[in-house]
Amino acid sequence: MSTVDSAVFQDIRDAVRTFVRDQVVPREQEIEDTDAVPAEIRQRAVDMGLFGYTIPEQFGGLGLNTYEDALLTFEFGYTTPAFRSMFSTNNGIAGQVLVNFGTPEQQREWLPRLVSGTVACFALTEAEAGSDPSGLTTRAKRDGDEYVISGAKRFITNAPLAEVFMTFARSTGADGADGISVFAVPAGTPGLTVGPPDRKMGQIGAQTSEVFFDNVRVPLTALIGGEEGKGFGAAMRSLVKGRLNIAAVCVGASERLLEESIAHAKTNRQGGTPIGEFQLVQAMLAESKAELDAGRALVLAATQRFDSGEDRRIGPSAAKLFCSEMVGRAADRAVQIHGGLGYMRGVPVERFYRDVRLFRIYEGTSEIQKLIIGRALIRE
Repeated sequence: MSTVDSAVFQDIRDAVRTFVRDQVVPREQEIEDTDAVPAEIRQRAVDMGLFGYTIPEQFGGLGLNTYEDALLTFEFGYTTPAFRSMFSTNNGIAGQVLVNFGTPEQQREWLPRLVSGTVACFALTEAEAGSDPSGLTTRAKRDGDEYVISGAKRFITNAPLAEVFMTFARSTGADGADGISVFAVPAGTPGLTVGPPDRKMGQIGAQTSEVFFDNVRVPLTALIGGEEGKGFGAAMRSLVKGRLNIAAVCVGASERLLEESIAHAKTNRQGGTPIGEFQLVQAMLAESKAELDAGRALVLAATQRFDSGEDRRIGPSAAKLFCSEMVGRAADRAVQIHGGLGYMRGVPVERFYRDVRLFRIYEGTSEIQKLIIGRALIRE
């Protein structure tokens, strides 16, 4: 349950909307060209509390619930995904590991720092452990009063910027999910190396890279929760909530794509006639509007059921599946409406077309979401 008054939250949402549209949107091309979010935008996000808005108030955060998180994320999704990526792992998959599973000492050590702008990353994915992380091979071997971690991760969001790595490793002799634990590994620990930023199709400015652990030694206190074998559960719980967040980002991106399409259809002419007067263009706009509204309604309903505890499995996967596929269709229509111009670099819809493709892959592919939903329905 949220601890923020509804009027206060509305003020927060209004401030975020204004900031995104007035300060971030005009600098999207700069972010694309430099592969980085400007320092002043980052600092403003820290000052607004965006690096810890889901973290409990006792640690300096805003304590927003999942429903409120979605409403804010609609606003974040309106601009380049690199903006949200700065603080998404703090509020989501990495930060929630600490919120839900950290010991009181670990929470006191790290959560206030995340709120103040320290970046956490979620080091789970490996070359042969993506959609099925139970097969990860990174090892954490106990040696006296330390663990020694060895292995490699890839596609780790914010790794080049991170100051703490929530690192998943196999620490027991058990196979599959039962043997996985999670450790807080500070950046700069000897043996921890971050590779160069990946060169990606889209989402430029949201840096990802490989991470290597070469006999990295951490104290026993780095084991999240102080108990081995709980890492897989921590990962899955964080990822389930993260799917709702991704779905909300897709809604925000769809709104932007629709607005860009409408503006172009009203001003661009063919044969002296605005293309918005052509019925087939209107049909594409109508399809994007209908799917946008459906996606928004689905996300809000799913987040309410998540917060109440009614559904924390099917709803998040259904929202992520529908919205990530929906925004891909919206981007395709937007490029089509823009015609040849929509294929040119520097035009927002071209960039969004590349950016949104990833939403169908990370936090669990569309195929994985279908399996989760189908299996859950059969069990029920």
